[in-house]
Amino acid sequence: MMVNRNILTLDEFTIQQMRSFPAATGELSSLLRDIGLASKRINVEVNKAGLVDILGDYGTTNVQGEEVKKLDIYANNQLMGVLKHGISCAGIASEELDDIVVFDDEVSNNSKYICMFDPLDGSGNIDVNVSIGTIFSIYRRVSKLGIPCTKEDFLQPGNKQVAAGYVIYGSSTMLVYATKRGVNGFTLDPQIGEFSLSHPDIQCPADGKIYSVNHGNFFQYEQGVKEYITCCQKKTKADGGPYTQRYIGSMVADVHRNLIKGGIFTYPGTTDKPNGKLRLLYECNPFAFIVEMAGGRATDGKQRVMDLQPTELHQRTPFFVGSKNMMDELDAFIKAD
Repeated sequence: MMVNRNILTLDEFTIQQMRSFPAATGELSSLLRDIGLASKRINVEVNKAGLVDILGDYGTTNVQGEEVKKLDIYANNQLMGVLKHGISCAGIASEELDDIVVFDDEVSNNSKYICMFDPLDGSGNIDVNVSIGTIFSIYRRVSKLGIPCTKEDFLQPGNKQVAAGYVIYGSSTMLVYATKRGVNGFTLDPQIGEFSLSHPDIQCPADGKIYSVNHGNFFQYEQGVKEYITCCQKKTKADGGPYTQRYIGSMVADVHRNLIKGGIFTYPGTTDKPNGKLRLLYECNPFAFIVEMAGGRATDGKQRVMDLQPTELHQRTPFFVGSKNMMDELDAFIKAD
């Protein structure tokens, strides 16, 4: 088998990046590689879910009151296990767990980073074979090294993120991660079992023609949001259109498409759920960081999402993210309301 040595694997890329910083300890690179390993294990089970007794409901609900799927539990356990047995993570928080999990051992207590994740976003689509994904966010601890991490390490605003990323399990499996140096995408090569650099230096187009929104909730949205959606529907070639509505119901898939092609993803609050549905810490902040590092924008409809100070681990927020000029247009409608 011929291997193209001009294409860097995830391991090679992170090591190359580390060489640019002589003082780097390698902990962040190690943490990203651990997440990549867990994602490859999850990918195997996702791809054969319909063939084994791992598809369907687990029979419980998570802290959000949502039905837990069996693959949710598997994905959560894989991420938690890999990070716990690594050398670069002091503790984790997950959508599937009520509270943080502290890795209280000598190595972990001296680790600089904590990780938060949604182990399997869009899991409601598992049974119908729609693309789903893993979302993760990495922060530097604010607590003292040498002792167990604390909840304060997790309740940091998104602008303190060191790195964030997602894995999309679709027609191909792709890991995208961002640091303040940029956004890069890696596609899993099944021949060698490695994530290989396929989308270097991803930039979100400033303009797009895709808007992603759940139209079923249209009449529960605030007036400014409704007027923006109506504007999207009426766009013509003369004013930059026509726009296309695309909504999968799996945020990883929707935001990934818009990041690559240009577009806007909206999940507003409703009259029934004014605080929205999406979780700030392990869904909105990671995507806000990724899209901003690629040149886009992310808000809660009033302010930059990453400037919000979280008060709860599973805090929810309205969320709007995407191409800069589309976000600017949305802001104008919301402010005029």
